[in-house]
Amino acid sequence: MIKILLAEDMHMVRGALVALLSLEPDVTVVAEVADGNAIVPAALRTEPDVAVLDIGLPGTDGLSAALALHQRLPRCRTIILTSHAESSNIARAMLAGVSAFLPKDAPPSRLADAVRRVHRGERVIDSEIVVAAFTYGPNPLTERERDVLSHVAEGSDVSDVAAKLYLAPGTVRNYLSAIMSKIGARNRVDAIRIARDRGWISEGRAPS
Repeated sequence: MIKILLAEDMHMVRGALVALLSLEPDVTVVAEVADGNAIVPAALRTEPDVAVLDIGLPGTDGLSAALALHQRLPRCRTIILTSHAESSNIARAMLAGVSAFLPKDAPPSRLADAVRRVHRGERVIDSEIVVAAFTYGPNPLTERERDVLSHVAEGSDVSDVAAKLYLAPGTVRNYLSAIMSKIGARNRVDAIRIARDRGWISEGRAPS
């Protein structure tokens, strides 16, 4: 039986993945967490064979958690799930010892197959992820835009961001407008999601 640790912050998605994986005769989910900071403690406690990690987790992001798992529990294989990917994330994944990179909307059968393959010691990099990584190209955000969006992603409002970065609130709003325009986001929450999924800002606490 292949023991799985699943890390996904969206309750409904996590529940669906647990239910689908539990239907597989040779797979059992031994731990499920919603926060990246909980991954290593849960893995040390349950000793899974494979960890399935969302790349965009609050707390420690999926790639950083994968590296920590590789160092603390090297026999545990890791699979990263992502909506989008940047070429730098694929490179980080390889350095972190990640065994598989799959899109979050992959059919359950593909995830189950990847679990079995990485458990056998294989590496699985989905072709859609590779194409998407090079389609999106380099990070279009400036360093200051990344700083602003990262603070907003951590739960700071405009006045807080302005104080932390020594900017006027109007300037912060202008940065946010520029960011949304650059990456085609509908609003700030959408901008955070896109930037996190594509690896353009670091992971952190979800905005309240």
